[in-house]
Amino acid sequence: MNKTEIMNILPHRDNMLLLDDVTEADGTAVGHYTVRGDEFFLQGHFPGNPIVPGVILCEILAQSACILLQNVMTEGKLPVYTGLNNVKFRSPVKPGDEVETRCRIKRAKHPFYFAEGTVTVQDRLCVSAEFSFAVTGE
Repeated sequence: MNKTEIMNILPHRDNMLLLDDVTEADGTAVGHYTVRGDEFFLQGHFPGNPIVPGVILCEILAQSACILLQNVMTEGKLPVYTGLNNVKFRSPVKPGDEVETRCRIKRAKHPFYFAEGTVTVQDRLCVSAEFSFAVTGE
């Protein structure tokens, strides 16, 4: 699924749509995002040594997981974080890195969804997390 197709599912736009592509197979979403270096969140984090903030990596992870709910993410729906648990930041992500996410939904009780996932760069584990979100709206 390319960026245009992703926008048919996710409400994120402009600088906050943080997926270049995503695929789904056997209940696992695999997403990619290439850090260009000109992103707004790198401008002050940190001058001369830019590192993608952990919260942004968690956002990329959540956006990937929402692809698994494309049947639930209909017009007017918004996915909002309700929790982050057991988050571990293992290795920094820098400009030029291609981030790969792997997420799966562990359980669901609509409108709440409980997921787990990882962020890697070239098989180097950068983030692991359990997280939950609610799909709100009409």
